[in-house]
Amino acid sequence: MGKIAIIGVGQSTFVRNYPGSIRELAFEGFKEAIEDAQMLPGDINASVICSAPEYDKQRSPAGVFAEYLGLNPQPAFYVESLCSSSSTGVRLAYSLVKSGLHDAVAVIGFQKMSEISSSESQERMGRGADIQWESPFGTMMPAYYGMYARAHMEKYGTTAEDLALIRVKASTYGRINDKALYRKPVAKEMFADMENIMSNPVAAPLRVGDCCANADGSSCVIIASEEKANTFCRKPVWILGLGAATASVNLAGRDLFTGLIVARQASEQAYRMAGITAEDIDVAEVHDCFTIAEMMAYEDLGFAKPGEGKELIRGRETYRDGSMPVNVDGGLLSKGHPIGATGGSQIRTIVMQLRGKAGKMQVKNPEIGLVHNIGGVGLYGNVTILGRQV
Repeated sequence: MGKIAIIGVGQSTFVRNYPGSIRELAFEGFKEAIEDAQMLPGDINASVICSAPEYDKQRSPAGVFAEYLGLNPQPAFYVESLCSSSSTGVRLAYSLVKSGLHDAVAVIGFQKMSEISSSESQERMGRGADIQWESPFGTMMPAYYGMYARAHMEKYGTTAEDLALIRVKASTYGRINDKALYRKPVAKEMFADMENIMSNPVAAPLRVGDCCANADGSSCVIIASEEKANTFCRKPVWILGLGAATASVNLAGRDLFTGLIVARQASEQAYRMAGITAEDIDVAEVHDCFTIAEMMAYEDLGFAKPGEGKELIRGRETYRDGSMPVNVDGGLLSKGHPIGATGGSQIRTIVMQLRGKAGKMQVKNPEIGLVHNIGGVGLYGNVTILGRQV
């Protein structure tokens, strides 16, 4: 059915307490994307709505959004894979267009985390693990990633300062991203100051500064056939490769010393589909829910050999002007993490980079970009490879 493109991207500003309803929140990302694509809602012939439903008070939001956004009577689908929901939505939309069933699909991710309390939010995050064998014992996201961090430190000599350097990089770009939640400067000295909140322990060895924050936000990605892309869009960005994998939900079925296997498997699939290797990637967005998650992503995606990810951040190679720019929009650590909207936000960043429209965050002349989006603690893995040309 020809090539498949992204022709419109949008994102709300990520905030702590969005004052409106979830449909109004979704409209913000959708409006930006539909204007970016120079389309009308009637030009969209299917929608995929993405969120983690345990945070939503509205049951079956897909129908609510279809009505509010003017997408009736076209079909609306609902997708969830925890934190990677909107990347999974892009995979579904690609399939719908590639099959010929539809020629333009809007993937709308959202989450209004502030609809429930912080303690309720943490409890629901814990339920992303096995509710029979793990979550009843009090496991939470920071504890899981804390175990991965400890394993990486023990095996490779990674230090807490290496992790702090990742947060410093995130703040460098978060400060210039007007969509980001956290726009304050962060210095590595904050992690050594016991009076500074950044140094406060969360789940050893992770500290407050090593963790991203919950947020309210929405994103939208419009996927189209080659014919429709050429009709509407001056600068389509092409989907070159897609990879997805799952792993054991229980950490007893994992090897903590080998990173996230879903990221390795998904990236191998995506590289193979795109006909490229890690060396061909010019800019990347990775799922940095914690600083250790970004460190592992360097290695899982092939940007560095196992144990050598720390050398990339020590040498500033993952900064905008480095050899492998990663998360130069501030990542989740600065933008915040509205679960269902996160993958779409990452894709928006790479699309803007490939179009040369990323402003102060722009990498020099990127041709190929990668998005790495993880659901849960490595339960789901999605890797999407995008290109300016095919």
